[in-house]
Amino acid sequence: MVKIGLLSDTHSWLDPDLLPHFESCSEIWHAGDIGNMEVLESLEATGKTIRAVYGNIDGAKLRSELPLDNRFVLEGLDVWITHIGGYPGRYQARVREVLNTNPPGLFICGHSHILKVMFDKKYSLLHINPGACGIHGFHHMRTAIRFGIEAGQVKDLEVIELGLRGKM
Repeated sequence: MVKIGLLSDTHSWLDPDLLPHFESCSEIWHAGDIGNMEVLESLEATGKTIRAVYGNIDGAKLRSELPLDNRFVLEGLDVWITHIGGYPGRYQARVREVLNTNPPGLFICGHSHILKVMFDKKYSLLHINPGACGIHGFHHMRTAIRFGIEAGQVKDLEVIELGLRGKM
């Protein structure tokens, strides 16, 4: 089983309490709105495989380093990560076009700052938004997710709560 640490919407601030939660993970995925290169470099310094996309607040440097979409297969699971995606029944138009012709098994996005883990029956996929783990935004609780992938399935999904947005 490959263990994944999933975060989004750091907005230039990486909580030092988060990385210990990802020690057992071999990969860290960031679903956009990283904020600055320092956050990305801190993730890369863990020595783990980093898979990330840029978000709407990310500037030219991050956009030159990262894709809008990151689609890949890991342990037999087709994964698509993008920043602005929507959620079941309310996908963004660009995302809906792809889902209509080639849905992944796991769709991950950020942007809303709202933690959601939902199975989409229409497209037969698992939708995950890890919420926001940064200190900027309208969310109340800072969150991230840890899970495993084995034989094409998501296993042992855990929500990590990092505390209230205004409390560090």
